[in-house]
Amino acid sequence: MLTTRYEYAIEVEGLSKTYAYHHKEPGLRGSLRSLFRRRILERRAVDGISFRIETGEVVGFLGPNGAGKTTTLKMLSGLLYLTSGHAEVLGHTPSRREPEYLRQIALVMGQKSMLWWDIPAMETLLLHKEMYDLPDKEFRATVRELGEMLDVGHLLGVQVRKLSLGERMKMELLVALVHRPKVLFLDEPTIGLDVVSQQRVREFLSELNRREGTTVLLTSHYMDDVEALCPRVLVIDQGRIHFDGALTELVESTAPEKLVTVVFAQPVPGDELAAALGGVELIPTEDPLRVRLSVPRERVAGVTAGIVRLGGVADLTIQDVPVEEIVRRVFTASGREVAG
Repeated sequence: MLTTRYEYAIEVEGLSKTYAYHHKEPGLRGSLRSLFRRRILERRAVDGISFRIETGEVVGFLGPNGAGKTTTLKMLSGLLYLTSGHAEVLGHTPSRREPEYLRQIALVMGQKSMLWWDIPAMETLLLHKEMYDLPDKEFRATVRELGEMLDVGHLLGVQVRKLSLGERMKMELLVALVHRPKVLFLDEPTIGLDVVSQQRVREFLSELNRREGTTVLLTSHYMDDVEALCPRVLVIDQGRIHFDGALTELVESTAPEKLVTVVFAQPVPGDELAAALGGVELIPTEDPLRVRLSVPRERVAGVTAGIVRLGGVADLTIQDVPVEEIVRRVFTASGREVAG
């Protein structure tokens, strides 16, 4: 049994990151003016955030693009120096990048790759074996186990360029986890994947957390990722934390309705449809056969049953409000409108 010298896996207090950048007017005049009188501005990407994550927790990190999510993950993984505040992961200060610390964490970015395009993933894994000084027996056992869990063991000898996007993402996870890190930072791990690959990655991460007790901090724009993996969420915008709590609490308080979409085989008379809906709000669509509804959660069963009784239903889906809309509502309610 491992002993630890830290109370929390991740502990952040007043964490801030400020970037200085040069602002230049367009054209020749702007270039000349910038040459003699350079205008330096500052942008605070992360603005005094604080949170704690216990060992074994899986936490979603939500927010619109540019909110400060990736900057925070990079500071926690030691890729960026913080401007002010304090961060501690597994009892270490990330910016020191101590070998003992780096052996215990991993960062996976869905839009960045650790794999070499022209060689098989196994070659990259062997490189990581040497980097982390992994015993051969332990390395082989880990690769075999993770390869089976991700269903990519038979592809380890295939050139990375010949793998599908979903297969490459699974290989990225395998490479990141070959040294069995205690903390995993995930930045959009399912971006661009088809629904089958997304589900497979979610199942793998859930099983990894169950088996290994790996602490996970996950950013994603897919509500399915968050719902499947994250009992707790942090919501950030303009570098500040706006919510820290249970996902169910966020969804129920911010979006107390479900989105119901119905496709009929043939048009339904308006009076019959209105009677079935019982005053539920319709969301306009251009297709006369498609009806979209915003239904209070407690009325979903009754409303959908009334629709089915109308007959001629070709398709019916029930969804939560998209995560981007939930985030937008959080900030609108606090007087901070989110663009887009």
